[in-house]
Amino acid sequence: AQGRLVLTLPDGTRHVGVEPVRAFPISDPRGPVSLLDADGRELFTTARLEELPMPLRSVIERELSQRHFLPVITEVIGLTGQVEPIACEVQTDHGPVRFRIKAEEDVRRLPGGRVLITDEHGVRYLIPNIDKLDSASRRRLVRYL
Repeated sequence: AQGRLVLTLPDGTRHVGVEPVRAFPISDPRGPVSLLDADGRELFTTARLEELPMPLRSVIERELSQRHFLPVITEVIGLTGQVEPIACEVQTDHGPVRFRIKAEEDVRRLPGGRVLITDEHGVRYLIPNIDKLDSASRRRLVRYL
């Protein structure tokens, strides 16, 4: 309806404007997904997207890709500033990006060598494995970890 997702439940109840949300978008992106109404109440959940029939699954995956935009950092070109905010220049899988980090806690180590960086606007960037970055990128980043 008007470009928004509509969920029709088995009892015939229609919910316009539902939003799919991953339970664990970073640690288990193929895991549980819920459909929430406009007030954030859960209407439907599935343990795995693969359990859904293909037309429905592709619609939900498309919506999730827009909601959970997570650029992957492939190279750290520069980090400048001795105190916050820190100016960053990186190469991502979507091209070059410049952003600022407000505080040291916005650079977080995750299990498996992953690093999650959140910029001053709340955009998150992922480094899938810090050990696979080139040595210059690792050297620039290590003092913030």
